[in-house]
Amino acid sequence: MFKVGDNAVYPAHGVTVVKRIEEREVGGKKKSFYVLQVVDNLMTIMVPTDNADSVGLRSIITDKDVKRVYSILKNRDVKIDQTTWNRRYREYMEKIKTGSVYEIAEVLRNLFLLRHSKDLSFGERKMLDQAKHLLVKEISLARQTKEETIEQEIQTIFAS
Repeated sequence: MFKVGDNAVYPAHGVTVVKRIEEREVGGKKKSFYVLQVVDNLMTIMVPTDNADSVGLRSIITDKDVKRVYSILKNRDVKIDQTTWNRRYREYMEKIKTGSVYEIAEVLRNLFLLRHSKDLSFGERKMLDQAKHLLVKEISLARQTKEETIEQEIQTIFAS
């Protein structure tokens, strides 16, 4: 259960703020909704409170989760999918849509590693930026640190 003012992560959109909780009549029944505002683009999303789990709405990760994300980013012992770029794009987009910070970290790592062996398609470059942005935003909130600092930490991980 979220309260007004809480941060929450909505899959594929990233960090949101619970602006209000309101009741609406849907199909003759009163339903309670979270009214969320996406931090990046101020888009408003309404999610039924009793449906929040099934759509993937979740709390910001903990410091322990941040450590696991960083270990995923540091892991270089992975087999990068060498299929066509559009199949890879679809697979990675599915991972981003799950909203799992670990899946997003895998996408970022894999695209970063792939970028060193071949040119990424336009879509893959956009996806790399999206994955990085989603991670930076959430980790900066989780650690209460500036986004620039988190971005620098991620750059350092990939530089090694």
